[in-house]
Amino acid sequence: MEKFKEWLRIKGYGSNTIDTIVRVTEYFFAWAEKENLSDITETTHNDIIAYVQHYRLKGTGSKTIAHYVWQLKKYFEWLMSEGEVSDNPCSNIVIKGIKRKVLYEILSEEALNALYENYRTDIVLEKTETLKSPPPQVLQQLARKRNKAVLGLLVYQGLSTEDIIRLQLQDLRLREGKVFIAGTKRSNERTLPLESRQVFDLLDYINDTRKQILQRRNITEPVQDLFLNIGESPRKNNLFEMLVKHLKQMNGKVKNIDQIRASVIVHWLQRYNLRKVQVMAGHRYISSTEQYQANNLEDLKEDIKHYHPF
Repeated sequence: MEKFKEWLRIKGYGSNTIDTIVRVTEYFFAWAEKENLSDITETTHNDIIAYVQHYRLKGTGSKTIAHYVWQLKKYFEWLMSEGEVSDNPCSNIVIKGIKRKVLYEILSEEALNALYENYRTDIVLEKTETLKSPPPQVLQQLARKRNKAVLGLLVYQGLSTEDIIRLQLQDLRLREGKVFIAGTKRSNERTLPLESRQVFDLLDYINDTRKQILQRRNITEPVQDLFLNIGESPRKNNLFEMLVKHLKQMNGKVKNIDQIRASVIVHWLQRYNLRKVQVMAGHRYISSTEQYQANNLEDLKEDIKHYHPF
């Protein structure tokens, strides 16, 4: 077990996660002993199915069983790395009754950069007789300048819509070149560096655009929310709906904000270890981060080249 623990540490797992994986692996050892499976290296796919059925009969929830299989899978991955087994009996085990994370088409880093760099903040209204009451050009420009500041936090820091909505003015630490994202019941807090290219737009938003929005809405009392609606509606989802509409016009592959976040996390996984990406993404559990590995098509292509060169 000590060698297994060391392998997990090298893979970037935290001490609490390692303790959980080891504990669940020992659950399997105890079950295998009762079932007279004396040699763990001879475990088959059917043995894992029987192990799952064991917990089904005990009334264990599907999500818990799925975690057990995921954690046990790590042990067999280690055995494979040691040359003790040739395949992983936990592979292709799907626990029914669990809501699955949607897989997205991953946008390349070049595509993400292009969305930000090419997002226009200037508006030129075309003269048309059918457009009797066009919205004021200045309001559209204010909205787009705000949206570009938001877009930078999406494509460079991988924030979610919930993160954006909860951001406060003091969370933006421009002198340090960082942004703080507070934790919730579902996510951990983190502090992420800002890209130099987005600092100017954030400065412009805070020092000019945001002040104009407050002025036009006749708000005089202090407001701590970083991003504000142009109109009176408290519903900030309108902001994202309009932003996504603009981004789809720029790149037809864009689906939604979740896709952008998934793309950013997948690119992080190509560059950093799993534990670091977990911290950057604000995931409470490392299994949440691992789900994004399924989106990593480049890794899949490399596996195909390595194991099936023809």
